[in-house]
Amino acid sequence: MEVAILGATGLVGQTFVKLLEDHPWFEIKHLIASEKSKGKRFKEVATWNVSDEIGEIKIESLDDFLKSPDVDLVFSALPSSVAKEVEEKLAKKVPIFSNASSHRYEEDVPILVPEVNGDHLGLIEVQREKRNWEGFIVTNPNCSTAILVLSLKALEQFEIKSVNVATMQAISGAGFSGVSAMQIFDNIIPYIEKEEWKIENESRKILGKLEGNKIIPANFEITALTTRVPVLHGHTESVFIEFEEDAEAEELKETLEKFNPLEKLNLPTAERPIAYKEIPQLRFHRDLGIGMTVVVGRLEKVKAKKFKYITLGHNLVRGAAGGSILNAELAYKRGFL
Repeated sequence: MEVAILGATGLVGQTFVKLLEDHPWFEIKHLIASEKSKGKRFKEVATWNVSDEIGEIKIESLDDFLKSPDVDLVFSALPSSVAKEVEEKLAKKVPIFSNASSHRYEEDVPILVPEVNGDHLGLIEVQREKRNWEGFIVTNPNCSTAILVLSLKALEQFEIKSVNVATMQAISGAGFSGVSAMQIFDNIIPYIEKEEWKIENESRKILGKLEGNKIIPANFEITALTTRVPVLHGHTESVFIEFEEDAEAEELKETLEKFNPLEKLNLPTAERPIAYKEIPQLRFHRDLGIGMTVVVGRLEKVKAKKFKYITLGHNLVRGAAGGSILNAELAYKRGFL
């Protein structure tokens, strides 16, 4: 299947390209970026030694691509400020797998994490009928949400009552120009705009149930506090969770390690979703499973029904481009492409 990548020169866009270089199902045909990059070969802007085939692709402007979007699907790494209008225009004819937040909170648009809520792909038919589109829009979550919900899904059998999470997020989550070295050096910034709201609301939508034509959000309480820290790639999260049922720490660890709902689907980007490491560290663990595996550790019982643990993952892979690619693979496997 032939694909286009929108926003191909940014951090997430380049991660899309890297992960799709040798993909067995999806072939990169168009790389789309701003006017200032138009006409350049991709190898002139890539931050790694890209293959000759991909490196020679000339970057197109968004306006030119929109005149004739002749591909089977589109991966969007556009800024949210421009993504809404562009993605809706394309979705009239072409499936869109978006990393932007522009459509995440619309009733007929799934926020997808395949190991967690693959059944929410059922909203595609609702969306097509409601909007009279041949294509559709599927979003992936905010990067911190994507890392968090994997462990929550694995543990939901114990009936989650409440979740408190404090994040320590890498500077690459803010984009190339999001946080300057002078701001972050010797510093922690305890504020990321809209991030806490996203974690709190996206998690409940993702873990909710598809009933008829809409999703009923999960009914547990969740509170988030987000910080930016001087780390290049990878988000770490401290999670405090209370269940309706009691359990022991070893039960939870065993449940996390066994969690692998996509194991039999043979999706090219699927890796073991969760690995347990007693002391998780970004330097050693963010690239596990090509960056698609999140790590859980330091899991301890605080008192009856209450536990704490650390989880971490690669924000550009599991939390962005890799998540979108896995979404497209699942949609392909389920016959939506």
